[in-house]
Amino acid sequence: MNQFRSLNLEHVSPLGLKGPEISRRPASVAADEVNRLALMRRWFFARKPDAGFVLTDFPATLLQAKVFDEWLDARDEPLHAVFVGSGSPESVVQHYRTLGLLHEAGDLAPA
Repeated sequence: MNQFRSLNLEHVSPLGLKGPEISRRPASVAADEVNRLALMRRWFFARKPDAGFVLTDFPATLLQAKVFDEWLDARDEPLHAVFVGSGSPESVVQHYRTLGLLHEAGDLAPA
């Protein structure tokens, strides 16, 4: 991620967005998923259309990846690359590998 800091990109993490909000522990994993998607949806549709971004910890599930793809389609915006690190969910990795967008974190060579 340090290599992206020199670029003019917005760095977004669901944990960073959720921090300022007062929230109670969700009743279930499904409720947590709904809350996370709602939070990220508000950020995504409020941002400037041509602004670049780097997401951390999102999408973390295959459902989130598919919903994120729908949001991109709704705004007619493409993803240029998806970088994954160790511990990334295999279903999300496979999803973006199938779309031809996947790059391993080791693919970032210093310029």
